[in-house]
Amino acid sequence: MRLVLFTAVLGLTPIIAQAACTGSDHQASMTCSDGSTYDKDSQRCVPTTG
Repeated sequence: MRLVLFTAVLGLTPIIAQAACTGSDHQASMTCSDGSTYDKDSQRCVPTTG
């Protein structure tokens, strides 16, 4: 019985994890090196001007 329960929990873990990350309220963060900033249009770090 414990093996069946363990297998069920193990099988449901990816489904639960996916459900927890499907909202659009999450915001990713990006750290760029000194002298550059993140450009969300190109989705990469670009040199800072000025």
